[in-house]
Amino acid sequence: MKLGTRVWGIGKILFLVGAWGVTFLVFFFISMRVAMRAGQVQVPDLTGRTVSDASKLTADLELRLLAEEKPRPSDKVKVGTILQQDPPPGAEVRPQRTIRVWLSSGAPLIQAPALVGQTDRTARMRIEQDGLATTVSEFRSGDYQTDAIVAQTPPPSERAPKVALLVNRGEPDVTYVMPDVVGMDGGRVETVLRGRGFRVSTSGSQSYQGLPAGIVVRQQPAAGARVGSADAISLEVSR
Repeated sequence: MKLGTRVWGIGKILFLVGAWGVTFLVFFFISMRVAMRAGQVQVPDLTGRTVSDASKLTADLELRLLAEEKPRPSDKVKVGTILQQDPPPGAEVRPQRTIRVWLSSGAPLIQAPALVGQTDRTARMRIEQDGLATTVSEFRSGDYQTDAIVAQTPPPSERAPKVALLVNRGEPDVTYVMPDVVGMDGGRVETVLRGRGFRVSTSGSQSYQGLPAGIVVRQQPAAGARVGSADAISLEVSR
C-alpha cells in the first residue's frame, strides 16, 4: 500500500475519532446541565408573609428558611412580616438551600417636632422635611388663629412613625335662608340683598301679560336654600 494512501486513511480515522469525541463532550455537558436544572427548585416570593407561612412554603420545596435577628424598617411592609429575602424570588437553587429573610420593623420612628402654634403650611413643610407621615383634622373656632395648629399627637420629643394634627380653620361661615322673592320688585330686592353683602345680578326676561316690568319671575338659589355672603344670587325680572 502506498504511503500516501496509508496516511490519508489514518487521517480519516483521527478525524472521525475527534468528531466523535467533540460530539460526546457536547452531549455530555448538555445532559449534565439538564440534569442539574432538573434537580433545582424555584425560590418563591416570601415578601409580606409571616415566618410561619414562609417556613411551610419553603419546607414543601425542600428549602431551608433563616430569619435574621435584626429587622429592617419599612413603611410599606407590615411589621413582623418578611421585607427582603436572599436569594430573590424566581432564582433557581438546589434543594436544601438556605433562604435568608429579613422582617419588617414597620415605619421608622422619628422624633415628633413641636408644631402647636405654627401655621398649617409651616407645620406640613416641617413634617415633610423630617420624613414623618401625617393625618389632619379640622375644626372652626374664633378662639384660635386661623390655619393654626391647635393640638398634635404624639407630643413633641416622643418618637412615632406619624403625627396627627388638629387645625383651626377660623370662624364658621354665616349662612342665611334664601327668601322667596318671586313676584317682588326686582330693583328693591336687589338693593336689600346688596345691602346685606350679597352679590346680586339681575337679567331681563320676556314680557308677561298683566305683569309690570321689573318684577322677579325666577330666582337662583331657590327659596329655602342656604346662602352665604360669598354666594352669587341671580334674579330674572319681567320687562
